[in-house]
Amino acid sequence: MPVMSSPRRLVHSLIAAALFVASPLIAMAETVTVHKTPWCGCCGHWVTHLEEAGFDVVVEEAEDLGPVRAELGVPPQLMSCHTAEVDGYVVEGHVPADEIKRLLVERPDATGLSVPGMPMGSPGMETPRAPDRYDVVLFDSERASIFATYVGAEPVPLTQD
Repeated sequence: MPVMSSPRRLVHSLIAAALFVASPLIAMAETVTVHKTPWCGCCGHWVTHLEEAGFDVVVEEAEDLGPVRAELGVPPQLMSCHTAEVDGYVVEGHVPADEIKRLLVERPDATGLSVPGMPMGSPGMETPRAPDRYDVVLFDSERASIFATYVGAEPVPLTQD
């Protein structure tokens, strides 16, 4: 997956931050529809994370999320335990609320964001043990790229290699 260069990432982040500070209701007024199974506790914790970040959340439970993911275009390698929709984008898995806000400000031409799997320490997967390092992936039907990298709740600056 290609990684955005550091200077470009920095400029995008600064623009997104400036826009978000200048207009705090951009992401706050958004409704996130979360598709989850009835028995998943970490999905409920992620919903709480979104609500605490100012999102309005609607939960739709289903026994099988396969049809939802297929309809929304989530590739198998990017799947996690829940799937959400917000303002025309798909959000798969334990994506931090700040990255969803950034997505809604920057509005890239993409299907959405994913945190594949269930990394320990990601929102909804908090744990007392050392958190995992994980990527937030921006994707569409043809490509995927790293949108952000985290260790637990902390973003990791992307560097040029």
